[in-house]
Amino acid sequence: MDKINIYFLDNSELAEYKAINKGYRVDVYIKINDRIYNVRVYTIIRLQQDFESEMENYGFYAAEPNLILVKDSNRKEIIDTVKKLYEQKYFEGIKFIEYIDINQLVKIL
Repeated sequence: MDKINIYFLDNSELAEYKAINKGYRVDVYIKINDRIYNVRVYTIIRLQQDFESEMENYGFYAAEPNLILVKDSNRKEIIDTVKKLYEQKYFEGIKFIEYIDINQLVKIL
């Protein structure tokens, strides 16, 4: 069985507050066995705001790599969503990162 861990660069209450208010979080790392994935976690409202802004300013929108949509960008929702995506083998189809110093991250699961 695979071992899965979830990390944030910053697991403080302030970081949680900012993520909830901004509707996104880009400092989420998932470690499955020896592979580490950096995922971009967005709410649909924030994604729509970014889409509309970029369409207006640039005429196109390019989605973030390894994008995950959540109902809310709080810690619990991110953990629950990652677990469900893991069960659906989502991480087998996305790009993992070559290297990151895991000691710089804060383990949350």
